[in-house]
Amino acid sequence: NSVIHGFIPAGRAPFYRPSLRAGSVVRVSRFEVARCTNMYKITDHPFVIRFIPQTTIAEVIENAPVINVEKFMLRSFDPLQALANTNLELP
Repeated sequence: NSVIHGFIPAGRAPFYRPSLRAGSVVRVSRFEVARCTNMYKITDHPFVIRFIPQTTIAEVIENAPVINVEKFMLRSFDPLQALANTNLELP
């Protein structure tokens, strides 16, 4: 019942992109967990997961949990857009 921020380094993104589809449920293995810094915090969760070269992703086909979409609030990024390229710390 919570959302945790995941970070994929730009150089690794093409490797994981085919496995990440909207609406799919995936199992992520072999990743790092770290405290989320306030500078990059986009969720209320105190931790962030970081994808490393050993990280694997596999789509869960059978016995996948049902995720209640209403639990995910759509955020307005307008306030962040105003801060883009200003070299200010994001709230």
